[in-house]
Amino acid sequence: MLIETPKRLHLGLVDPSGSLGRRFGSLGVALEGGYRIRVMPHDKLEIRASEEDTKTIRHAVDRMNQKFTTGFNYLIEVEKAIPRHIGLGSTTQLTLAVGLGIARLNSIRIEIEELASLLGRGKNSGAGVYVFKYGGLVIDGGVKDKVPPLIIREEFPEDWGFLLIIPETKRGFDEEEEKPIMQSAKGESSVAEKISHRVLLGLLPALKERNIEDFGKHLSEIQKLVGKHFEEYQGGEFREDVKLIMEFLSENAYGYGQSSWGPTVYGLIKRGEYGSIKAKAHDFLKEHGIKAELELGIPRNRGATTVEENTYILRLINKVAQK
Repeated sequence: MLIETPKRLHLGLVDPSGSLGRRFGSLGVALEGGYRIRVMPHDKLEIRASEEDTKTIRHAVDRMNQKFTTGFNYLIEVEKAIPRHIGLGSTTQLTLAVGLGIARLNSIRIEIEELASLLGRGKNSGAGVYVFKYGGLVIDGGVKDKVPPLIIREEFPEDWGFLLIIPETKRGFDEEEEKPIMQSAKGESSVAEKISHRVLLGLLPALKERNIEDFGKHLSEIQKLVGKHFEEYQGGEFREDVKLIMEFLSENAYGYGQSSWGPTVYGLIKRGEYGSIKAKAHDFLKEHGIKAELELGIPRNRGATTVEENTYILRLINKVAQK
């Protein structure tokens, strides 16, 4: 079983205060280039992955076995990975991919939302869960007592894209570091109202009309408002160590933002303009002594995909490879 996932840009949280009985409410968009993992029957549990990915995989295998008695006899190999804790949704995509692979191998029918709940995903944000399931742009309805419901799912224009800039600096918060922040973050209902206004009467109409200028304008304002919810935890509307890059993006992209806790930041662009803006960004970063990776974020309007493979042939390939 071969599973390929999206990676996720997090476009913000609406209301940490839970003023209407639901906390957070997240916006996200799926991009190409997520995990590619292989899950196949084996005579023992063998994991071929980085140490951090291995820990996540073991957790998913354990939870699936506790619920469905699916056992531990799997070869799980990460062939392509999302870097961990840089704002691209690595933990959710990997966890759901492993769970889905084991479910399919054992002919278990389970909805992705139920799988996410079982595996401990979607506690604060449903964006990663729904880009895994559907791709495109997604908005959830906030956390109440389970994985938040999907409210909006829209196709993202394929001629739009994102300039991703991933500076070589400290990673974003991991699960344990994030937990006390998300539990204590209050935000302000007045800020949540402004975000909601921008989403409903700005961002979504612009997306429907394929108006990249208006979409980008509202996206930028939403991102700055989201930053107000969390400025005490990250030193301002955006992380202190990416503010210079944000200034560049504000002048050279249609819209801009910081994905989750960063350090990945993004600028909304037309895909045909990527070469020219990448060159400008390269020169800017060099001039200011900032080391960073530059990447084109390509929208993905489909969720994770699975391909069933001939298990017998894969076993033979595996044995030959080990000799």
